[in-house]
Amino acid sequence: MIERQKVFVTRNIVPTAILKLREHFDVEVWDDSNPPSKEMLIQKLQNIDGVMTEVSDVIDDEVLASCESLKIVANRAIGFDNIDLDSASKNGIFVSNTPGILQESCADFTMALMLSLARQVTRSNRKVLAGEWKFFDQIPYLGTDVFGKTLGLLGMGEIAAAVVKRAVGFDMEILYYSRSRKPKLEQAYNIHWASFDELLSKSDYISVHVPLTSDTKNLIGKKELKQMKKDAFLINTSRGGTVDHEALRKALVEGNIAGAALDVTTPEPITPDDPLVSMENVIITPHIASASAATIQRMGILAADNIIAGLRGEKMPSCLNPEIKSV
Repeated sequence: MIERQKVFVTRNIVPTAILKLREHFDVEVWDDSNPPSKEMLIQKLQNIDGVMTEVSDVIDDEVLASCESLKIVANRAIGFDNIDLDSASKNGIFVSNTPGILQESCADFTMALMLSLARQVTRSNRKVLAGEWKFFDQIPYLGTDVFGKTLGLLGMGEIAAAVVKRAVGFDMEILYYSRSRKPKLEQAYNIHWASFDELLSKSDYISVHVPLTSDTKNLIGKKELKQMKKDAFLINTSRGGTVDHEALRKALVEGNIAGAALDVTTPEPITPDDPLVSMENVIITPHIASASAATIQRMGILAADNIIAGLRGEKMPSCLNPEIKSV
């Protein structure tokens, strides 16, 4: 009897994906909602052929080098900054992600954060919950329009492109900055490529949509925040490390920008005593931009499909390092 290959799943988030994996492999699932520690992860990955990971699982060189049987790391996310891709390739381990799925949910959430910032939805709700709504008075909650304003998008991948479609409905002027021009999008939606400096100085809302790399770490820092309009808002649904949080705190305290909405932070989760948490012009959500039920389900299934195909020696739907030797 041929022994079945073994798969470890680091969180019990998508049961249907786990059931699909169990049709082909012996599967162990980490049932705690907290991620396994590095030591526990290394222990669990011994004699394992494939693993489905979450963005909070740090799969670094120490982990990868210690797992001689591991062939595939399937990240249930589009980002993969939690995985040392170079180390995985060096150790002959395929890495996959889940592109083409979460952009619509993330774009919805980006617009939700923008509207909430502009119209003080979150802040005014907190006042109601605190019992501070005593009589009809709109003046303390006067907001800023979104309609007709200028939106600056940093990056123009799948999520940013989906945001463009929504922002057009608000008759926004849309600027974007990316390493490559997107002429088809420019023509279809009348958006305009701008230099980084021009985008910072002209935008009423700046939304970050770049992956976290050595080039984008602290992409928005002290210098960039000073270039923004004083009545501009910053929105980040990418990764916490793309924004220098110390510089952001200072800019908000000094009134250099009007407010910020962060779905991602550094560290993550952010500590409750961080000054950003208690600022009235800041919205912080717990990394949930992609957290629609349908999107989470589809991401889990794609991650499972990557493992199934890879361990069968077939082409993976979304392999990040296909150039390495096959399993």
